[in-house]
Amino acid sequence: MTHELVDLTASLPNLSPREIVAQLDRYIIGQHAAKRAVSIALRNRRRRQLVEGDLREEIMPKNILMIGATGVGKTEIARRLARLAHAPFVKVEASKFTEVGYVGRDVESMIRDLVEISVNMVKEEQAALVGEHAHRLAIERVLDLYHPPLKKANNLSEADQAEIDARHERQRERLREEFKAGNLDDMKVELDVTDSNVPKVSVFNATGMEEIGFQINDMLPNLFGGGKKKRKNMNVKEAFERILAEEEQKLIDMETVTKVALERVQSSGIVFLDELDKVASAGSRGGPDVSREGVQRDLLPIVEGSTVNTKYGMVKTDHILFIAAGAFHVAKPSDLLPELQGRFPIQVDLETLTQEDFRRILVEPKNSLTRQYQALMKTEDVTLNFTEGGIDAIAQVAYQANEATENIGARRLHTVMESVMEDLSFEADRMGGQTVVVDENYVTQALGDQTMRNDFRKYIL
Repeated sequence: MTHELVDLTASLPNLSPREIVAQLDRYIIGQHAAKRAVSIALRNRRRRQLVEGDLREEIMPKNILMIGATGVGKTEIARRLARLAHAPFVKVEASKFTEVGYVGRDVESMIRDLVEISVNMVKEEQAALVGEHAHRLAIERVLDLYHPPLKKANNLSEADQAEIDARHERQRERLREEFKAGNLDDMKVELDVTDSNVPKVSVFNATGMEEIGFQINDMLPNLFGGGKKKRKNMNVKEAFERILAEEEQKLIDMETVTKVALERVQSSGIVFLDELDKVASAGSRGGPDVSREGVQRDLLPIVEGSTVNTKYGMVKTDHILFIAAGAFHVAKPSDLLPELQGRFPIQVDLETLTQEDFRRILVEPKNSLTRQYQALMKTEDVTLNFTEGGIDAIAQVAYQANEATENIGARRLHTVMESVMEDLSFEADRMGGQTVVVDENYVTQALGDQTMRNDFRKYIL
């Protein structure tokens, strides 16, 4: 590999816990306790990498259990944390797993998914490093297709051959400039492409593991005669994109990529395990609770630290950070297996969103709904302004709907906002150049009299 990847320690962000919380505040309103917990966990990742000697391996991550209703920010906190950490991150639902011996996904599949994500991350980083070189090589290959090099004639003198070569190179340079300007994009060339029309198979073995599945899929190209070349007619632009991808793959050393990806998973991977309460057994009952408890037993060694077999190699889970979450409306954290409870030493209760929280969510985050709708309307040359009264009215409706019906947290705002913006979204293409002000009266008219009658059926997802 001609370009080296950054080392593991350098790839971890040098952010203090306060700076991490500040970054999370840009996207998530409130939930300060949860933000503090995850910021400390992320900072400890870097601290551990800087510890010298054997003690580094003994420092285990402090897994976190976030308890709170849906829509209060649990998933968003974990997702934003992973982006800050530049770490492999996977979100899974505990309720999707089945106990070993049953048909379905086993808990080890989340580690295989995490490894796959890590490999893709490292491949993208490496592709960026080799991109300039691959770009130059791809241009030359495309030009070879569009204007093939001249074959040398045996009966020419050296002077005549040199003149022909010089003339060809001048023409080649002119075509190179034409290509860079996009003037050759629609020209046709013939390219040999690999026939990848091979069926994809999902196979589970008797224990529910997918190991046999990816082994069979790896063999399928040979079994079905895949990998054969066929000549295809296409334009220069499409041919360049295909060739560029090929050149990048040639320049990427997959052995090194795999090694770095596995190291990142083992040292900085993050698994967000949602709906953990769904596999907790509230009381001792028969039937499906047996399977739920079985999923917990299967989760225990993964969270505690074990070795998982993946198609890229063996992965140790000892230093993967697990962030679990659940509403725990029916079951309680104490209904989990005691051993599993002990693997989540940090438990954080997330607060129910207030009407003021809804108002702040509408305007403060970098990706707030009001900014999103303003950007959408701007594409139609419509200026959209929200007044304080309009924002307060939307927040009030969302809060009251959550109180009166199922509490789905901030997700309620999406339903209410879509109802408020429905007419404008439909008519915006004919309103170019206009300014629309969303105030309290606009919200009341858009929503009709639902707010007066407390009829929130329209906002139930």
